[in-house]
Parts: sequence; structure tokens; C-alpha cells
Amino acid sequence: MGFPKEFIWGAATAAYQVEGAWNEGGRGLSIWDAFCHQSGHIFEGHTADTACDHYHRFREDVQLMKQLGIRAYRFSISWPRILPNGTGSVNEAGIRFYEELADELLQNGITPYATLYHWDYPYALHQRGGWLNPESPAWFAAYTRVVAQRLGGKIKHFFTLNEPQCFIGLGYENGEHAPGLHCSRKDCLQMAHHVLLAHGRAVQVLRDVIPGVQVGYAPTGSSFYPATDAPEDVEAARKATFDVPERWTFSISWWSDPVLLGQYPEAGVRMFGQDMPQIGKQDLQLISQPLDFYGQNIYNSAPVRADGNGGYVCVPRPVGYARTAFDWPVTPQSLYWEPKFLYERYRTPIVITENGMSCHDAVSLDGQVHDPNRVDFLQRYLRELRRGIEEGTDVRGYFHWSLMDNFEWTRGYGERFGLIYVDFATQKRTPKDSFYAYQRVISENGKTL
Repeated sequence: MGFPKEFIWGAATAAYQVEGAWNEGGRGLSIWDAFCHQSGHIFEGHTADTACDHYHRFREDVQLMKQLGIRAYRFSISWPRILPNGTGSVNEAGIRFYEELADELLQNGITPYATLYHWDYPYALHQRGGWLNPESPAWFAAYTRVVAQRLGGKIKHFFTLNEPQCFIGLGYENGEHAPGLHCSRKDCLQMAHHVLLAHGRAVQVLRDVIPGVQVGYAPTGSSFYPATDAPEDVEAARKATFDVPERWTFSISWWSDPVLLGQYPEAGVRMFGQDMPQIGKQDLQLISQPLDFYGQNIYNSAPVRADGNGGYVCVPRPVGYARTAFDWPVTPQSLYWEPKFLYERYRTPIVITENGMSCHDAVSLDGQVHDPNRVDFLQRYLRELRRGIEEGTDVRGYFHWSLMDNFEWTRGYGERFGLIYVDFATQKRTPKDSFYAYQRVISENGKTL
């Protein structure tokens, strides 16, 4: 069987990680600008002020996308580039940038998939309480309406939010990411609820404004695979994947059950007790607006087995297990088991919105970038994804992370995830061996993996 004929092969980036031009074209300040410009947060003091200069070089980058053969490009829209103060007056130069990007993509046969929010929260709204402010869902809805009205004629596919697990868990719980806060569990849970309300309101706005729009959501989360194929271990992995652990911010079910099932997981509700957020009578109905597809960012999973008492225990990884340059484990079975479990639970078509690896890439003496580990990673993971599809998991697309090396948040330019090597001093782009490997996968629709 292999991949479906209409399978969406794509690549992904995010505005803050590639655009640069942080103070050009009328763009407002984001929480990440403020965070990066304060010493001590980012690897070697790097900033995203220039990043990949995609703001000025997007036409060149679209030509590389066309050469790669991707059918879709997932990018994010910078909220402060559209609304410099988060609300109020619209920045026409910001709108024009995304109009021209969408036009360039469409003229080259590439479908734009836009993410409304990929972490670059307007600093002006942060000063008003950010996601903790009860007005934050309305702010996001108003921003979404501007995007839909001004760009909906060109962009028909949207994701609302990218990885709320990260921007709440890392930004407001442990302070590793912008804005670098350490909030109470109660406040973080309230922010999470506001985030989900913002998602629901954005879905409503997109459907209200754009005829025929296709809408999804792009979370991530801790996932697990069975240590063996024994039925009890498979059930243990399923249970672990949808559990609500003490580190709840990376729970899949806490962020996805309300969206897809219209309810919070009972185990979490019991555990949080008085820390539970204030939930209005219509909130869960609003949050669970129907979606056309369910995105998931998947990089790795952990092995578990049944504990003999209806639960699960984690299994140690083998000595010397494969790791990426980021020190993440290489677990190809992630792209088999996690989509399988997600589709069984949510019965909504799946899109892999991010998957890839950081490697120790460098330009070799021959002027090329040889990244055999990424080529191998791509083949192994996609084989597992194909196996799941052949067994009935409804996966509609795959977006490789990332199109090009970029600003990797607190890791700065110290990690390279791209299919295209970027020399950040000169902005020269060099397609890597993995670029050509993925090009072959796309041209053959994955038949010879």
C-alpha cells in the first residue's frame, strides 16, 4: 500500500526562528526579543535578530523548497509583526510580507500551512498579564480575525497553536524559555485553560471568515512505546501515553482531550483539586470545536512495559543507545505507536507537524554537507510511519523539522535541524545530503524507503 497518493510531504519553520528583521517593517516587540536581549538565557549570547534573514530572502528559500519538491510549507505568522501592540492597529508591512510569501509559495505549487502562534507573544500583551489575563482568548481571537480577513484569500490551511506544552511548561513553569517565569501550578493551569479557549475561539473565527478553511492544532507531549509486542505491554504504553503525570505540562491528554473529546482527563482533575482552573459552563464546548486534522510534533518516545498491576513501568534504554546531537534518543517506533494511539483515541486524521533531528553538521572540503545520520533517521522514522498507515492509522501528511538550520530557542545556533545548511555569517544556503534524500522520498512517494 505505502503512502496515500495525496499524502502531504512538507517541511516546517517558525517565524521567530527564521525571519530575523526583529525591529524592521513595523514589527512590535515579542517576549522572545526581550528574553534574548537579556544576558544569560541563550547559548553563547545568541539572538534571533537576524536568524536566517528569511524576511528578506524568502523568495530564494521558496526556490529551494521547489527544488526539494515539498507540496506544503508549514510556517508561522508573527503576531507582533501583524499587530505590534498585540491588539489595535494593523501593521500593513507585516500583512504584506505574508501576502507575498503566500503568493510566492502558490506560484511555485506549494500549499501554505500557517501556524497562528509559535511562541512569539507580543510583549505589550505580556505586560498586561499575557495568558493569565482572562482577556487573552479574546486578544487571540481578534488577531486571528485580522489574519483570516487579510490572508484567508491565499491561505486555506491553518494550525492554531504550536506546542502549548512548551510555551506554558517551559515559559511559565520552569522559566527555561521566554518569558522566563516560575509561576504556581494553579496559575499555570489557569493559563493553560485560557490557551485552550484561545484555540477554540480561533477555530470559530477561521471558519466564520474563510470559506472552505482547513483547521488543525499542533501540540506535542511525552509519548511511550511498548518494550515488547505483548498485548499487556501495548496497553501499558497506551496508558502511559495518555496519563497525567506530576509534570502535567507535557501530558498529551491534558491538552488534547478537551480539544478532541470535550473534557479534561478525570485523573488530572482529581490530582489538581483546588488548583483546577475556573471553567465556564460553555468553555469545553468552545474548546472542542471540530477539527479537520490533528497535528502532533513527534521526535522520540520512551519504552515501557506492564507492571503486572494494570499500570506501567519505564524500561531502561540499551547501553549506548543512539542519540541526536541534542542528546535526544533516536526511536523510530515513535512514528508508528504515537500516531496509532492518537488516532485510536481521537479518531481525527493525523498530520505529523514536526519530526527531525539535530546533527553535528559542517561544510566538508568538497563544499557539501554530508549528514548520514539524518538520512538514516529519516528513512527509519518514515518506514515506521508507513507501517502504521498500512495498518489503518489515518495519517495525511508529514512536515520535516526543519527546512533549514535556524535559531533553536535557548540553544541559539548551537543545534542544526535543517535539511539546508545555513552559514549564519554569510547567509549562504547549502542543501545537505538529507535534502536530496528527502527529495527522492517525495518524488517516489516513499515507495523505496
